[in-house]
Amino acid sequence: MADLILIAASGLAREVLATVRDSGQFDVVGILDDDPGKARTTVDGAHVLGPVSHALNYPEAKVVVCIGAGKGRAQVVSRLAELGFPNHRYATVVDSSARLAEGCRIGRGDILLGHVTLTAGVRVGDHVVVMPGATLTHDDVVADYATLAAGVSLGGGVRIGRAAYLGMNSSVREGASVGAGATVGMGAVVLGDVPDDETWVGVPARAVRHGVGTGSLAVSTDRAASPGGGRS
Repeated sequence: MADLILIAASGLAREVLATVRDSGQFDVVGILDDDPGKARTTVDGAHVLGPVSHALNYPEAKVVVCIGAGKGRAQVVSRLAELGFPNHRYATVVDSSARLAEGCRIGRGDILLGHVTLTAGVRVGDHVVVMPGATLTHDDVVADYATLAAGVSLGGGVRIGRAAYLGMNSSVREGASVGAGATVGMGAVVLGDVPDDETWVGVPARAVRHGVGTGSLAVSTDRAASPGGGRS
């Protein structure tokens, strides 16, 4: 059984702890977190051992980054790379209930939680988090650092960009794309392409814009997704 260190004393870390304890895939050494207030505390029995840089103090252990936001995961991986941390030490955590069909590919540092399904020809990049019950269907491609919350459903041939975030129970029509850094709101139904760094919400999903001088949000009506039929 390989040793494993979790980065970030977070809710996601608790989920990963439960997954690896159930599967017996790893022996968790502890957690690293830069928050000094969390030093010498425990998370579900796992001790917080020190800051993130201490990953170098455990040369035999694998590491997985348990930060919910993809951009946060990317920042930690970049920091560790600057310190000389090697890519091969990143673990991939897959819940025993997940279904990955033959021919699907997942990357280093990925976290796939309970009852995730990858059907056929799915490709998932590095440091991607897929929450419970998400479904990725044929030929989907998910870029590095993306986050798919619980219950997300992707039609066939969907493209998800780097560090994109898809909220709980959202869905993306087959053949559509969600750009890098984009956010899809909880329960949204995406019928067209979402550009980089935009936030889309609603059914069907539309772009969100900030109200001028008010800080409020409004749904744009000039970029509504077409409700046309599906594509295979």
